[in-house]
Amino acid sequence: MTEEKKQVTTDIVIIGGGTAGLTAAIYAVRAGKQVIVLEAKAYGGQIVNTPDIENYPGLAHVSGYDFATGLYQQAIDLGARFRYERALGIREDDEGKIVETRKREYHCKAVILATGAKNRTLGIEREEELTGKGVSYCATCDGSFFKGQDVAVNGGGNTALEDALYLADICNRVYLIHRRDQFRGDAADVEKLKQKNNVEFVLNSNVTGLIGSDKLTAVEVTDKISGEKRELPVSGLFVAIGQVPDNKAFADEVDLAPAGYIEAGEDCATRTPGIFTAGDCRTKTVRQLTTAAADGAVAALAACRYIGA
Repeated sequence: MTEEKKQVTTDIVIIGGGTAGLTAAIYAVRAGKQVIVLEAKAYGGQIVNTPDIENYPGLAHVSGYDFATGLYQQAIDLGARFRYERALGIREDDEGKIVETRKREYHCKAVILATGAKNRTLGIEREEELTGKGVSYCATCDGSFFKGQDVAVNGGGNTALEDALYLADICNRVYLIHRRDQFRGDAADVEKLKQKNNVEFVLNSNVTGLIGSDKLTAVEVTDKISGEKRELPVSGLFVAIGQVPDNKAFADEVDLAPAGYIEAGEDCATRTPGIFTAGDCRTKTVRQLTTAAADGAVAALAACRYIGA
């Protein structure tokens, strides 16, 4: 016999507790709406692992943890309710939307999808096996375990550059592997890395193999131009090659782009009236803290207008 789910009623359900979701909660509660934020893991999203944020207006230096905690506490203090539950899907009834989790059904008038994105994997042999045994996707989470050792970072965007800078200060040597001949991240960070004597750029190269029995001892890289293979003796590999969204559970209610992001413009409205989206999970050209916060504000105000007074 299936256990009956508990019924909860609110004005707005926000799915995702990162920068976009928490900003949306702040704006919606200040507009006088009852808000519940559903988060499957932990508040803050991926920014919580960033040691130093330098590009958020008005905050020259702040840790990702402090930034996320400030947002979370502000939303809670204003009256938003936070639940650690994974949203399994959305359906509609005559009175509005129903967001379903494993134990509850949340009845609401509007939904904001702020699910963010998760780390992209290399997709090579033994990656899953060696994850946690030398392979990591978060340098600030796991970097301290490799203090004084040789490590590699794979990627060419801002996250990879930031990871390499962080690791260069605590590790013996850092190899920065990128599949192109130029980095996509901030030029200022590239220049900082060039000044580090213990950082080596390995460009036009892909990680093609993971070596080690019980733990990682080396990575194999292949030069894309010459085809030459090289082994880098490292005890840690930090993968920073982008993110993928987690929106499949909502595919019946919103349109998804080929890469899985929710189709929505700057108005943050999806094809379904009453369902909005914000942050890294939607189609956009720039994914930064500032754009996530902006999306959260736009989506919240749009949801409030949709609901009405």
